Amino acid sequence: MNHIKLKLRSHYRKIRSELTTEQVDEFSIKIVNHCLELNLWNKSIYHLFMSSEQNNEIDTSLLLSILQGKDKQTVIPKVLDDNELEHYLLADQTPIKMSRWGIPEPQSGIKINSDQIDVVFVPLLIFDLQGHRIGYGKGYYDRFLAK
Repeated sequence: MNHIKLKLRSHYRKIRSELTTEQVDEFSIKIVNHCLELNLWNKSIYHLFMSSEQNNEIDTSLLLSILQGKDKQTVIPKVLDDNELEHYLLADQTPIKMSRWGIPEPQSGIKINSDQIDVVFVPLLIFDLQGHRIGYGKGYYDRFLAK
């Protein structure tokens, strides 16, 4: 199975790397519009991954704007050295710094336990119709979601 995942990762990383800025913007809007149709907006605390432009990821700032407009509490992750995620409430005063992977991360602030989070927007490369996902291979979200 790992060999298949490696091939899929490689294939879809290549496809994603070839997307234009316009395509990423268009797909970002489509994804956000689809999220608006989901029955998940009656919750309180939402975990949102921050986009990596160097990986041509969708623009999650659009989702962030919607969450803020709906007065939802938004939590963003920080990668720890032990390959775990720490979660911080995003506030106006939350200091943000680019990680070595080009991902905006909180440097300090109000920590939120993973069991307090109601909804998680998860980064991925691909998924199937059963909802199985393949991410970037580090397992951060697999470990987080397992909790």
